[in-house]
This record gives sequence, C-alpha cells and structure tokens, in this order.
Amino acid sequence: MGVIRGKIDPDGIAGRWADMLISLHKQATTTPRVRAEIQASTEPAWVLAERFGTTEQTIWKWRKRDSVQDRSHTPHRLQTTLTPAQEAVAVSLRTSLLLPLDDLLAVVREFLNPNASRSGLDRCLRRHGVSNLRDLREKTPKPTHKPFKAYEPGFMHIDVKYLPQMADETRHRYLFVAIDRATRWVFIRIYSRKTAANARRFLRDLERACPMRINHILTDNGKEFTDRLFGLRKRAATGAHQFDRLCTDLGIEHRLTPPMRPQTNGMVERFNGRIEDVLQSHHFNSREDLEQTLMRYVHLYNTQLPQSVLKARTPMLEMKEWYSRKPELFRKRPYYLTGCDM
Repeated sequence: MGVIRGKIDPDGIAGRWADMLISLHKQATTTPRVRAEIQASTEPAWVLAERFGTTEQTIWKWRKRDSVQDRSHTPHRLQTTLTPAQEAVAVSLRTSLLLPLDDLLAVVREFLNPNASRSGLDRCLRRHGVSNLRDLREKTPKPTHKPFKAYEPGFMHIDVKYLPQMADETRHRYLFVAIDRATRWVFIRIYSRKTAANARRFLRDLERACPMRINHILTDNGKEFTDRLFGLRKRAATGAHQFDRLCTDLGIEHRLTPPMRPQTNGMVERFNGRIEDVLQSHHFNSREDLEQTLMRYVHLYNTQLPQSVLKARTPMLEMKEWYSRKPELFRKRPYYLTGCDM
C-alpha cells in the first residue's frame, strides 16, 4: 500500500513506479522495494525466496546489508600478469619502436613475461595512453640530436658493454657490438676479456658474417681498439695496434671518436640502451641463458622489429633493398638465417 498526493494507494502503484525509475544491475532479481521488505521481515529465508522468486542466498545477502542499493561491480584489483617494471618496458617499446599490438606481444612474451595475454597487454597500453599508434606517430617529437650524414652500407659503429656476472661465473663478461649506420644491422659477440686480441677476433668474425663490404669503422679510444691515448695524454695512433693492423689488412678505414665525446658514437650507444632494457627486465639462470637471450634479441631486432628511421622497415629488409639497388656494395647476398650472423 502506498500514497499518491495524500491519497491511499492500496495497490502500491507509487512503489512500482519508483522501482521502474531506478537503474538496476542487469542481472538483479530483486528491486529496492523487495529488498526493504526482506530486511524488515522475520519470516524464514525459504519462505521469502519462494515468495519473491529468488534464492535463499539472495535473501541472506540482503538481510546482512543496511542499504538496498546495488554496489559497484568494478574490480578492486587489476587482472594482469605484467609487473609495473614490465609494463614500463612494454610502454617504452611501444612509444620508441611504434610496434603493432601483435608484434609487441611477441616481444613481451619472448623477453618479459611468457604468460602475457593479448587482452592484458591491450589494457596496459590503454591505461598508459599509448593504445593508438596513429596518435603516437603524430605526437612523436623530432630527434634533438644532429642526424648522421647519409652513408651507404658498410660504415660500422663498434662499442663494448659490460655484462652482469651470472651465478655460474667467476667474473663478468663483455659484449662487443657493431651496428651498420645505413641499415641498422647489428652483430654481437660475448668475450671474457676486453682485450686487443678479442677486439681483433670480433672484427674478424664481423667481417666474415657481414654480407656488406665494410669500408669504415668508428670506435672509441679504448685500449682494445687503439694506442691513441697514453695515460691522460693524447697522441696520434701509431697504426701498430692489433686492431689497426687488421683494419689495414681488410682495407677498412678505422676512425676514432674525440676523447670524452661518447655522443659521437651515439648510434651504438642507443642500441646498448636497448640491451640494458633486456638485462633489467629479464631474470637469467646462467651465463648460457644470458647469451642465448641476447642472441635471440639481436636476431629479432634484425629481422622482425621495424625501425622508424628506416621508414618502418626492418634492418634486414633495408639491407635487401640496398642489395637490389647496389649489389656491388655486398660480398654476398643477405638471407634470413637463424642466429645473429644472418
């Protein structure tokens, strides 16, 4: 029974109209008016359940509550398998490489979290505001560094990076990295010492693996590459260094960066930053696990990851494009092969 403008409403029409105007959950089996009656009644739960066409669990639920309104069904915790650190790496890869969702998912499963789902990664990108690739391309700022002079394939930047010591090692190792200026093709090797002999060994392996004819090499002034620096004093390179002698034998011009100017070799430094992201976001069980992961990443970088500087082409596609135009720049035809030797 209700009241409409001071008159008795024996059929409860006012209450039913109020129920119709309230927004209920789409799966709700009761209305606020029924819930109020449940809370006020002292009858057994099974009696009320039969009367209102619901379950005894529903009756008990509303008897325990003080309100008759639906509560929020928003989850209190996000359902995600990615840690905050892994999400940060995934967002960085998305914004720097402009990877499509499926390509990014392959990278995340390979190097960050094998249990990551496509829907979970999509929700992560939406939360961080990087779900729309078109917006990212429009808002990407122009690089502040001075662009490299245009070169044909064969100009290599070389550097050395420390690697963390694994549990099954007695000392840390060194990653030798080479990247071609024109195609961004990368070659790596890992050695136990940063010596002139290993630098020479790396150059020999690089020259054998690289499909292009190497004509220039740019390195810093480390003792493994040159005898240019003696203590704190600068002097001209003698040409007698092991690395210089091999460059001469191979017909390669060896150039050195100015002392205390690592930005001159910034191309390989930026790739080393990518390697550091992999090292920080992955747990390695052994030295072999570390080495295999880095080798897989380089193969993925060369063959699968489009580069914005290459107009969304991969280093391998860029190399093939150069080969079709100027095959004389190559020692052999580039192929898709496993490992980082191509």
